[in-house]
Amino acid sequence: MTHKAILITGGAGYIGSHVLLQLQARGERAIVLDNLYTGFRQAVRDAPLIVGDVGDRPLLERVLREHEVDTVMHFAANTIVPESVRDPLKYYGNNTCATRNLLEACMQQGVRQFVFSSTAAVYGIPAGGIASEDMALTPINPYGSSKLVSEWILRDLAAVSDFRYVSLRYFNVAGSDTQTRIGQATRKATLLVKVACEAIVGKRSHVSVYGTDYDTPDGTGVRDYIHVEDLARAHVDALDYLRGGGATAICNCGYGHGYSVRQVLESVQRVAGKALQIREEARREGDPPTLIARAERVRSVLGWVPRLDDLDAIVTSSLRWEEKLQREPW
Repeated sequence: MTHKAILITGGAGYIGSHVLLQLQARGERAIVLDNLYTGFRQAVRDAPLIVGDVGDRPLLERVLREHEVDTVMHFAANTIVPESVRDPLKYYGNNTCATRNLLEACMQQGVRQFVFSSTAAVYGIPAGGIASEDMALTPINPYGSSKLVSEWILRDLAAVSDFRYVSLRYFNVAGSDTQTRIGQATRKATLLVKVACEAIVGKRSHVSVYGTDYDTPDGTGVRDYIHVEDLARAHVDALDYLRGGGATAICNCGYGHGYSVRQVLESVQRVAGKALQIREEARREGDPPTLIARAERVRSVLGWVPRLDDLDAIVTSSLRWEEKLQREPW
């Protein structure tokens, strides 16, 4: 069966580009829409790239129509929590209002399949540190709230039409393409594994540990780290699920277990064979002691099977990518 095209919004960014790579590997026709504000042309490689904003209705309708798109994978968003607190209008504008415009264009052009890049930030600080898809959603920052309102729009649209979607709530994404073709090139990155690997290759002087007195085994925060290739595969599985007639679904994307900050830094030093300069800092407001996914649904509903559930494997791919960036900067 021949399928129509897939539009990947934000496909020049970290996660979207890894999804694009997997779609290309199986011969899919994928088009990228990205304003390159945080994305990179290099990440798209040889895929068609349209430079523009995801909130631009006329542009969206033209792209969906001219490229005969039947599925949208929506990654385009701002994602920095502290920035969302300082500038909430930016986040509601780009994350929520633009998503609404994208969905209206989809309805106008007959696109009824949608894969949404959501976040564990919709849970806020869950009791016991374990987040399940059916629990109360109480985000504690505008980033999480902007994504949650987008989920509500998706829910309400699906309730009154033949529109179907899969919303994937990410936990801590890390790692890079295991063939070192692409990776996370975000400037001023905040994700721990990348920050630590940047410190190993000399881009940073040290790594800060925010909070060492949490009620966890070693006093530092525990998070569910998922390799970006496994996360990308969940999106491809979601595509197949929707194409097979699957009903709307919301799934956590994590491994169902966590590592502490200290464990991550120990892994980075072990893989690199080199010591990090580590500074202990005060806790950051709003950081939960533990945040781990209940991740059974993504397996049972989408048939997702993780292949890289190993901290050292995550770190190894990240470190190789940082070393490549040192030689060939983006």
